[in-house]
Amino acid sequence: MKRFQSIHGRLFLIFLFSLLGLLLIVSFVYYQRATEQVRDKVGVVAEKNISQTVGLFDLMLKGYDSVTKSLNSNNELMKLLQTEAAGGVEAVNLERRITDILGAIFYSRNDIIGIHVVTNSGKVFSFDLSIGAAAHDYSGQTWFEELMQSTGEMKWLGVYPKSLMSAGIDRPVFAFGRQVFELSTLKPVGVVLIETDAGAIVSALRNASLAPGSNVIIRDSAGQEIIRTQQDENAASLPDDWPGPLKIGEVLVREHEGAMVTAARISTADWTVIGVTPNRELNLELKQTQQFLLTVILVLVIAATVLATLVSRSFSSPFKRLIQQMKQVELGNFKGRVHVHSYHELNVLVSSFNRMVEQMDDLIERIKLASISEKNAQLQALQSQVNPHFLFNTLDMIYWMLDERENDRLGKVILSLSRILRFSSDWEEASRTTLRTELEQLGHYLTIIETRLKGRVRTSIEVEEQWLDTKVPKMILQPIIENAVKYGLEPLNREGLLRVYSRETDGRLEIVVQDDGVGMDAETLAKLRNSLGKDMSSRDRGMDNEERLGIGLQNVHRRIRLLFGEAYGLSIDSEPGRGTTVIASFPIESRGGNAS
Repeated sequence: MKRFQSIHGRLFLIFLFSLLGLLLIVSFVYYQRATEQVRDKVGVVAEKNISQTVGLFDLMLKGYDSVTKSLNSNNELMKLLQTEAAGGVEAVNLERRITDILGAIFYSRNDIIGIHVVTNSGKVFSFDLSIGAAAHDYSGQTWFEELMQSTGEMKWLGVYPKSLMSAGIDRPVFAFGRQVFELSTLKPVGVVLIETDAGAIVSALRNASLAPGSNVIIRDSAGQEIIRTQQDENAASLPDDWPGPLKIGEVLVREHEGAMVTAARISTADWTVIGVTPNRELNLELKQTQQFLLTVILVLVIAATVLATLVSRSFSSPFKRLIQQMKQVELGNFKGRVHVHSYHELNVLVSSFNRMVEQMDDLIERIKLASISEKNAQLQALQSQVNPHFLFNTLDMIYWMLDERENDRLGKVILSLSRILRFSSDWEEASRTTLRTELEQLGHYLTIIETRLKGRVRTSIEVEEQWLDTKVPKMILQPIIENAVKYGLEPLNREGLLRVYSRETDGRLEIVVQDDGVGMDAETLAKLRNSLGKDMSSRDRGMDNEERLGIGLQNVHRRIRLLFGEAYGLSIDSEPGRGTTVIASFPIESRGGNAS
């Protein structure tokens, strides 16, 4: 049994299962072959059936032809049809003698519905099943013109929904006729029209059916349909010129649109009999073969299912447990372990996985602790780098204001400075605040700026109410405003505009600080943008004026990225003489309070 604990042993079982699959394939091939043989036999039967049907039609049409010939060869009838009766009793006797002859022929066959003779003088003599029915107006009718243009040959007119001459016969009839001649002089006497029950035609057609769903059709030489056994809208459609000219005695068997189609020509009428049998009807003949194969296949499927279940469970269960634990590792859970007792190869694989996860867990914990320590150190370093230039300038301003004895303005400046220092020094409570609080502190700062510059700076704050509760890092706007005032607006010899407004762009909140100051040239702007990606460890050593200008902005940029990620931070744009725009971007908080 140990050999079955190895992959080689399990592959033996899989190979055994593959044999069962091959057996199913052989069964399928056998069924296909049996189907082809049955179809071949059905094709032979269809060919015989349609040949017999064509022969039956030839006999039937020849019988009808003999009826018309018996009328034409009746010398007494021909003379009576040419007799002109003076009227009265003589006319009645003439009509009775003619109808007696027609009646004798009428009762010679039980499928005749009506016999009608129209003389060249326009007289009509009829013997039919109607009772006192008046004759239809036949003048101008296509069928009548066709009979009049004939030269004595039989005209097979086809099937009509009701009688062509008798108003009292309202059922399908098969009509045919010919022009009749006086035999001695070959002088045309008139035309004869005979109508028979169309049911006899349909019964003869059904002889060519292979199944209940078969449809048998008769078409004339022009491709026009004369009659069919079933009006099936879903039947296969055949082109009007199909199957083309056929020789007498030739039988055509074809596959067309999911059906077996047979065709043969009726020589007597130059008609074509077409049989259409859907393949679904032919498959009924395969029921026994299908039942046998289905039984065998069902047994094989059950056996294969049982075998596949045993193989798959024993082979895949360790892998499933291993995959489940790997998914837990993907989610950050490194505490779980996989325990399996399978064949040797899997046991080695699982043991290696458990050791790897244990080592990863230990390494991640160490990296996490180191990262937290490093991040805290960076935050503390960045928070301690709030630009002291503002404090120096303010103290210098207080000195000169004391000297000038401007005590009222000095009180506002000192109060604003006190609030700013209290807010900026409180880092232990939180490194983040709301945008509302940040703007309030910015107001204190602007009070000092506007006082110091004495009307040289005009400020505008346009932040929408919906963004005021957004969480942002502390002291992010003051360094931006300070740079804008110091390097953009102070050098102006006119009043400058400092505008702060908010906007939403690509799913993020942007606070825009815009001034109309002196701006920067392209080289200075490039250096400033480059400084945002530099390490702060170099401090001020070796920095030129442009790099010193970017210290505060770099501080803000790094603090935003540390708190929210690399997708957020500062972007700067500037043009000489037109001013500078600094954009600070933050994630938009969801309703639950988390950044989206």
